[in-house]
Amino acid sequence: MKKYVLALDEGTTSCRAILFDETLNAVAVSGSELACYYPKPGWVEQNPVDIYANQYACMMECLAKSGVSISDVKAIGITNQRETTIVWDKATGSPIYNAIVWQCRRTADICKELLPYKDYIKTTTGLELDAYFSATKIKWILDNVDGAREKAERGELLFGTVDTWLVYKLTGGKVHVTDYSNASRTMLFNINSGVWDDKLLSILNIPKSMLPKVTSSSEIYATVNVMGENVPIASIVGDQQSALFGQGCFFKGTAKSTYGTGCFLLANTGSDKIDSKNGLITTITANVKGEPIEYALEGSVFVGGAVIKWLRDELRIISDSRDSEYYATKVSDTGGVYVVPAFSGLGAPYWDMEARGTITGITRGTSRAHIIRAGVESIAYQTNDLIEAINKEQGYNLTELRVDGGASNNGFLMQFQADVSSVTVLKPENSEATALGTAMLAGLATGVFESKAQLLTLIKTGATYVSNIDENKRNELLKGWQRAVRACRVK
Repeated sequence: MKKYVLALDEGTTSCRAILFDETLNAVAVSGSELACYYPKPGWVEQNPVDIYANQYACMMECLAKSGVSISDVKAIGITNQRETTIVWDKATGSPIYNAIVWQCRRTADICKELLPYKDYIKTTTGLELDAYFSATKIKWILDNVDGAREKAERGELLFGTVDTWLVYKLTGGKVHVTDYSNASRTMLFNINSGVWDDKLLSILNIPKSMLPKVTSSSEIYATVNVMGENVPIASIVGDQQSALFGQGCFFKGTAKSTYGTGCFLLANTGSDKIDSKNGLITTITANVKGEPIEYALEGSVFVGGAVIKWLRDELRIISDSRDSEYYATKVSDTGGVYVVPAFSGLGAPYWDMEARGTITGITRGTSRAHIIRAGVESIAYQTNDLIEAINKEQGYNLTELRVDGGASNNGFLMQFQADVSSVTVLKPENSEATALGTAMLAGLATGVFESKAQLLTLIKTGATYVSNIDENKRNELLKGWQRAVRACRVK
């Protein structure tokens, strides 16, 4: 009799549920959109009740569509958008404020106040001091919601990232837990010792009683009653670490890049915790219970696939995102045009919040195809910036890059990535790497899968892209990109 694992993939703009069988084939998928709210410029929020309700509905629809008996579903795994912050009342289970999404910039001024602690934050948490992470979002809620700080100090409030919130709701408030991968994104977690950092909690005036228990990414935390059957929740893991695991990047030196709204490149550094000097952050990878903590270097691009939506929705020079590949191949090059989509600043390795988007190199002969191609190429150039930073940190060059996410379906982009970065780009047959990672981790915890070695035999490679331009051409292209980046920076 077949065994199945259900992956709940709660992203920023959508909730998804995917049921995988014991050979990692997806047998049923369900999804729904998730609304974001923008109450002020730079503010991004979501309704925590909607997050849970939509994810629960996706779970039930997926199971119904599959036709699989619930008794054959051996585990549930949860993967989630990271850093998004929810605070709720311990007695009622009700949120005291909307979820503050990772993209929200409202706490930038709090970060400025923390500048004297920047180096301590970097060496302790592995992160840059930035509003991106959860810590300052928690402080903002405690400082701005009536009565919140008093309740927190009385031990009446709980904090969680989205994984914690979903487990809490699924278990009827019985379990308050997170995993190392999500904890390492809060800017409150000491990644050297593997515990919440008392000094940072004191600096930010956040009561420790609010924080969840921290566990591995692959163990049984609780069971949830689904259609009368108690199904173990056996994995929780941040989405990018889940994708790293889902791509089979279990070993030092392996790397993946996820091409979504943004782009996230993670390189497994094993037991070596590298303190980046090149604008990267250090994060904890997904780990199986009983195994030691391992680390990854991570670089984040704020605007990756989102540049294609900008070409479609704001410039209106394409009518469908898929058209970008068609137009990019209608010209032999960009004619010297570069697009730098720094719409909300530049992420790694620059961390320049003042930078703004620019298009350079326009001439009278510039066509929309040139601009479209330059927009697509900007995704690869930004990812290459991350690859170069990782190469400097590790002291050797990545030779392979495993890719996933929606924009990885763009064959032109993947070939250009291989060309401009001089790496072999490997696209898996199953592009659902994020959901796959948490399913694999949950299956390991419940005996559906025997080992990582077995999992590697189940991951199938699809398309492969190999560099086919010479070094001089590559260097010429990269020099043009760096000129364009300099043009968009204020400082």
